[in-house]
Amino acid sequence: MGAPEKSQSNTNSMQRVKVYHLNEDGKWDDRGTGHVSIDFVERSEELSLCVIDEEDNETLLVHPINPEDIYRKQEDTIISWRDPERSTELALSFQETAGCSYVWDQICTMQRNLHFSSLNSETFHSLNSELRELPAVELTTLPLILKIVTESGITDQMRLTELILKDHDFFRNLMGVFKICEDLENVDGLHMIFNIVKGIILLNSSQILEKIFGDELIMEIIGCLEYDPGVPHSQHHRNFLKEHVVFKEAIPIKDPLVLSKIHQTYRIGYLKDVVLARVLDDAIVANLNSVIHANNAIVVSLLKDDSTFIQELFARLRSPSTSVESKKNLVYFLHEFCSLSKSLQVVQQLRLFRDLINEGIFHVIEEVLQIPDKKLVLTGTDILILFLTQDPNLLRSYVVRTEGNPLLGLLVKGMMEDFGDKMHCQFLEIIRTLLDANALSGGAQRANIMDIFYEKHLPELVDVITASCPEKSGNTSEGAARRIFTKPEVLLNICELLCFCIMQDASRTKCSFLQNNVTEKVLHLTRRKEKYLVVAAIRFVRTLLSVHDDYVQNYIVKNNMLKPIIDVFIANGNRYNLLNSAVLDLLEHIRKGNATLLLKYIVDTFWDQLAPFQCLTSIQAFKVKYEQVLFLGLELNFGKFCLYLCVTICPQCLESAGPKSTADAVDPRRRIDERALEKEEEDYFNEDSDEEDSASASNTQKEKPASNIQKEQPKPHLSNGVAASPTSSSPRSGGLVDYEDDEDDEDYKPPPRKQPEASEDEEGELLRLKRKSPCVEREQEPSKKPRLGKSSKRENVFAVLCSTLSHAVLTGKKSPGTAGSAARSIVAKGAEDSRSSEETNSSSSDDENHKDGVSSSEHETSDNGKLNGEESLVVAPKSSPEMAVNGS
Repeated sequence: MGAPEKSQSNTNSMQRVKVYHLNEDGKWDDRGTGHVSIDFVERSEELSLCVIDEEDNETLLVHPINPEDIYRKQEDTIISWRDPERSTELALSFQETAGCSYVWDQICTMQRNLHFSSLNSETFHSLNSELRELPAVELTTLPLILKIVTESGITDQMRLTELILKDHDFFRNLMGVFKICEDLENVDGLHMIFNIVKGIILLNSSQILEKIFGDELIMEIIGCLEYDPGVPHSQHHRNFLKEHVVFKEAIPIKDPLVLSKIHQTYRIGYLKDVVLARVLDDAIVANLNSVIHANNAIVVSLLKDDSTFIQELFARLRSPSTSVESKKNLVYFLHEFCSLSKSLQVVQQLRLFRDLINEGIFHVIEEVLQIPDKKLVLTGTDILILFLTQDPNLLRSYVVRTEGNPLLGLLVKGMMEDFGDKMHCQFLEIIRTLLDANALSGGAQRANIMDIFYEKHLPELVDVITASCPEKSGNTSEGAARRIFTKPEVLLNICELLCFCIMQDASRTKCSFLQNNVTEKVLHLTRRKEKYLVVAAIRFVRTLLSVHDDYVQNYIVKNNMLKPIIDVFIANGNRYNLLNSAVLDLLEHIRKGNATLLLKYIVDTFWDQLAPFQCLTSIQAFKVKYEQVLFLGLELNFGKFCLYLCVTICPQCLESAGPKSTADAVDPRRRIDERALEKEEEDYFNEDSDEEDSASASNTQKEKPASNIQKEQPKPHLSNGVAASPTSSSPRSGGLVDYEDDEDDEDYKPPPRKQPEASEDEEGELLRLKRKSPCVEREQEPSKKPRLGKSSKRENVFAVLCSTLSHAVLTGKKSPGTAGSAARSIVAKGAEDSRSSEETNSSSSDDENHKDGVSSSEHETSDNGKLNGEESLVVAPKSSPEMAVNGS
């Protein structure tokens, strides 16, 4: 129950209106609120606007619909009019916009129906309300038939269509009356017949159209449409179709159905485009087009299934005995046949094109493109475009498969010759489609075509540009004599094709363009007077730089390729035109692409010329980008210099310390073994009692083998890699272990002592003691410390060097002018600092070993104490800035 109530409430709200009446003071009086409807009023056959009060159901307004144009729609919710009977202004204000639109459409419909009902006869109304049959077609019944055809509603139109199709003699009788009126020159009758035929066509019935467009009635129907009442003089369509329109059969067509459909299609097209062009609506035009489309499909299907017809067609095209005029007609027929094939389904159309290729249609096109007749060449290119639209691989496979076929060369030649503007565009479109890399298939074929194009035809296109441009300098008369006049449109199309090639395959294009100096030759266009050709050359360079290839940029810089562009930009001055925008766009592309080489090249070479244009935002941004790149380049170069120092100086330090480091690699183990033996002796003596201390002199001979073992250790090396003397490696006299400080005995030189040589048995005993001694095993881990100290020498040097250079970089940022002097000072001190760093690092490693020895035993002397005072290296401490500069 809820849904109907809701629907009823929506309907009431759509029909709810307020009735207003304009009083004598020019103000609107509210007559009440009610619901409006359009219906027949009692005791009247007229449709009227009725408004019933929503409270007491009284009638607020009854207004018969007037066929005159007196109604106005305002603000989507108000309908107003002037009542001619009462001479008053009335208005309805709707609550809903939809209700106002609905009532307005009803009023318009009623007006159209009442527009042709001026007779208001009972016979007509009874016939119109219940149409059962058509009256007999006679001269006296033409007015009644005209009213039936032109004043019927939608329901009556459907009934009228059924009656016309049911009466097989209707059109025959109507044509007979037409001949009588034409013989009697009855103009009124001819005008009525024109309106009747036009009204029947406007019924838009496919069955009726098929009937009147038949071979029996089509010419008479066109004759009836010659007498238009809106035209002061009658037209002569039949005379034109019979005398001026000639049907040419390139090859005789034997099928009568094909001939009938061909003629019918032409006449329907003539009727649609000429006779009734100003009276047909879109629905009827679409219906006529569908009839034409169906006829074309029938014609093509019947012809393609006739194998003898296709074979005869190509036999005549290939025959040398065929006259030029006949060959033209055959080519025109072939073009129309391929065009009509679009009416077929895609599968059938593809099958037809493959059959035509097998018959040799591309060979025919090659011959057509070599004919001087421009119209015929245009027809040949149209056929190629039809094939490319269907499937580009059909033409690509032919170009690749057939060796030495001239088709691609003919297309390039046609693009360079003066065949007219439309011809150039067609040649360009065909070549672009063949080279298109966005095709879903045929990649290998396309690559082969591009190879052929770059190898054989690219130089031809570039030479056309060179030959059509004036010389840069020299005798202008001789240069003009050598120039070949080429239309600017041809040069523009060549530039567009070259840009297209760059976008399709950048790698192949880069190699071909640079080998053939294409860029330099295209830039010859900057010498032309046509500004759009200069812009085309700039656009070509812009497209080439979009590849973002270092080799291309180096080529441009090396050959100074941008000079012609900068020259034309300077010559253009402050004029804001397409040339100015093209150059600024090129510079902006270089700036945003971070092309460092091009940035430096342009500013270093052309900044004096570009400086007056700094008011332009693009030029300012370009200079700022250049400064940023320049500063970054200084930092990068300084970083490379630092890396160079690290690579060159540090290996020199290590190479100079190479023998020493090798000796030091063995020396720590020997020192550890020596200290282990000394520690055993000290432990032995520490464990003895005081009584045993008194007998130490008598036991000296017993401890002599241990003393010999200690003396037979390998000779220690100094920290600088020089072997120590025997005196420096032996302990001083006065005891087994020297407890005196190194600083006190810094200048002490012990007398040389001859050390007895150890026998081979003692050396073997020494090796066994090394293997068995636990002290040696405990000392093996600390022995790694000197190695780590030695191996970190490179890292220490590198760290100090990096800190020095970072300090120099920070100083260089504050004062860029001092960066070079700082670098030079570092280079100048490189050799001296390397030596000092060697000595210092070796000394530091020996000090580290000394600390290890002290930690193992407080009574053990340092390694430097064992060396001669003259050979020990003493390095004075330096301040941190001094160390940073010298790299120690």
